[in-house]
Formats: sequence, C-alpha cells, structure tokens
Amino acid sequence: MPNQMTKGDASRIQSSQAQYGYNTGTGSFSARAQSAGDRNANTSSNSQSNNGQQSNTGK
Repeated sequence: MPNQMTKGDASRIQSSQAQYGYNTGTGSFSARAQSAGDRNANTSSNSQSNNGQQSNTGK
C-alpha cells in the first residue's frame, strides 16, 4: 500500500513534536504515528516472512 506510515516517518514526527515542546505522551499525534509505524512494520515483516503463502496454523 502506498503512503503507509513507516517507523522512520514516525520518528521524524516524534522528534519534531518534542523539539517544539508539544505533547508526545499517550494519545498524542506522535504516539499514534509511532503505533501506526510499528503496526505497518509488523504487517510488512509478516507478509514477507510468509512469502505470500497462507499459514496452515490450526489445521
């Protein structure tokens, strides 16, 4: 998917928010960006580790 939040994107957002004194705690924009970056990184790594094959778990 194009335009997904990456961990690098989240890092830049969090850094700039902290630099200018904005809230970086739970529920803040930077925290939500970090969560999205982590989620997308996990989804990406799971897709790559399966090599496009479905898991047989639970069969």
